[in-house]
Amino acid sequence: MRALLLAAACTLLCGCGTLYLMQAASGEWQVLRRRVPIDTLLADPHTPPALRAHLEEVRAAREFASGELGLPQSGSYRSYADIGRPYVVWNVVAAPEFSVSPKRWCFPVAGCVAYRGYFREQRAREFAAALAVRGLDVAVDGVPAYSTLGRFADPVLSSMLRYGDDELAATIFHELAHQLLYVRGDSEFNEAFATTVEDAGLERWLNSQGASQRLQQLRERQAHAAAFVSLLAQSRTRLALLYASGATHDAMRERKAQILGALAADIRALERREGEVYPLYEEWIAEGLNNARLASASTYYECVPGFTRLLAQAGDDLARFYAAARELARQPRALRHARLCTVPQANAAGRRGSR
Repeated sequence: MRALLLAAACTLLCGCGTLYLMQAASGEWQVLRRRVPIDTLLADPHTPPALRAHLEEVRAAREFASGELGLPQSGSYRSYADIGRPYVVWNVVAAPEFSVSPKRWCFPVAGCVAYRGYFREQRAREFAAALAVRGLDVAVDGVPAYSTLGRFADPVLSSMLRYGDDELAATIFHELAHQLLYVRGDSEFNEAFATTVEDAGLERWLNSQGASQRLQQLRERQAHAAAFVSLLAQSRTRLALLYASGATHDAMRERKAQILGALAADIRALERREGEVYPLYEEWIAEGLNNARLASASTYYECVPGFTRLLAQAGDDLARFYAAARELARQPRALRHARLCTVPQANAAGRRGSR
């Protein structure tokens, strides 16, 4: 069992070194041992009403995922675990001072991935601080859910309940998509595929419930999110061109600060136009926008437009879409990224100016 837990931790939580693997295996075990079948909780008259309502939604969304979305009929998300903290892991992302490409950590099973996860926030921040001392840009983000890619029956976590039932259903669809298709060593492909399935699945889920108002709200949230992602992508492209320019390090530092300062101003201007302040982006600005933050956003969203086109080309038929995605997964990374992803210009050249 310990060997299996270690393998599962290596699959998901990237990094190397005995201490890192020990914390990953221990954290995974602590999550698994808290699992209680959802059917058991729903049959228990002492289950709190609010939790009962969430779990009823979970059970319905889980059946919809396999029955209507073609996602795996696995044991995942049929149990619940109260982990007693706001996030299950904290991911550390790092990038060189003069590069928009994230540092990657490699594993035999998962391949090379663009983050390193810790089950304790303090350890994540200590690791990030050590990277920052080496001159890297770093970002630390709490994560409410993750997938062991079907190697374990992943539970619904208490950290997944905080955003509402629509987001909960979307998270289940996203994580099950990782079980359906995962390409070793290609975080951008994997996350964009799962994000596309999440968005398409949630729209179908709301349609099935006749929730027209919630569907309209979803589309508005997606439009707002796309506007912010566009700002991040534009700034990442500007930085990539800067790092490839051959300018001195001092000149690049000055211009980098200007680009990131303009990005912060653009985010606040967009918030004013929408009449809403987004705590996440305010937190990013307060902590300091940097290459790692932009690289992290790119990992999830850079390839989404390509997958959205692929779904449209499949006539919005998910089975055909999955088949097309599997075909792309068999292609070399460079070919599938050329088909799907908007890569910042001179990205590779930008690495030459990094430390």
